[in-house]
Amino acid sequence: MNNATGRRATIIDVAKRAGVSKSTVARVLGGSANISEEARDRVLKAVAATGYEPNQLAVGMRSGRSGLLGIVIPDITNPFWAEVARGAQDRAAKDDISLLIFSSDWDAHKEATHLRALRRARVDGAIINPVADNFDDLDRFGMPFVFIGSSAERFPDTLSVGSDIAQAVRLGMDILVERGHPAPALMLGPRSRLARARFLRSVHEHCIARDVDPEVLLVEESDYTVEGGHSAMARLLTKPWKGNRAVFVANDLMALGAMIAVREAGLRCPEDISILGFDGIPAGAFSWPGLTTIEKPGRQIGIRAVECLIDQIAGGRQRERIYLPCRLVERGSVADVSGAASVRMAAGR
Repeated sequence: MNNATGRRATIIDVAKRAGVSKSTVARVLGGSANISEEARDRVLKAVAATGYEPNQLAVGMRSGRSGLLGIVIPDITNPFWAEVARGAQDRAAKDDISLLIFSSDWDAHKEATHLRALRRARVDGAIINPVADNFDDLDRFGMPFVFIGSSAERFPDTLSVGSDIAQAVRLGMDILVERGHPAPALMLGPRSRLARARFLRSVHEHCIARDVDPEVLLVEESDYTVEGGHSAMARLLTKPWKGNRAVFVANDLMALGAMIAVREAGLRCPEDISILGFDGIPAGAFSWPGLTTIEKPGRQIGIRAVECLIDQIAGGRQRERIYLPCRLVERGSVADVSGAASVRMAAGR
């Protein structure tokens, strides 16, 4: 901002203050080597004094790069997706790249609107969680892109980054079996979401490998929200359970809602019902009891997606699905009843 006039400083203001031509200012700001140190010093001091900032759109049109990336995530209010965006922003900043963040709210129309806005902004590339689970014409994006999330698995020839859901589910089922819960109830998301199918398929594979009929598992589904988990848990509590009561929940927000429903029913977690979450959002550490969960690497997904996108913009031709491993975070919401089960078996009960 030009302090004398209150208007935004221009390249003309810089040139006048430095006593050089506009083209000299442009060459200095463009990193040209054919400038004397004395002229360069005068220009840089004039830039600082006037507060001049280059028009990035104009710079981008000349260089072919805008220094901007976009990311379209499905739900900015979900802490997991906020972590993904944070990882992407931090990694982009290391290369002096700015990130435009949009939330589609799981709405395909909003997603399309955001993608149009990114094209108009002339971003160099975009990171996208495809809400609709299908894109008939990937070329219509009109820019380099990297997919994230489970939906990306539908496009095996497209570069994408996501959690290793199969590994994560095995990790969760293994800890439940170890703690004496070989056939937990399942709380899943809507049928329209690919993540639900991936989660359920991995649970079934785990059960079959251990000679457990997956058809005996109780299943409830709802939205991936606290409210959704609360209502699904309330429905589960009306059903007959066999053996120890445990629930493997496909989303931490749902798991937190389920814990509330358990308390409202006059029951205790984990003494009466064990709950295992999935995502690893920070709020799980502050629930009572703390939520044991399978943590997906949200921030790492964002970081890796930006790295892949930068490589693609530079001419890389990588076409694969990159799976990042998940990890178990143990707190207090899963009871260990394996010893009690052994005692009952030894006593013939």
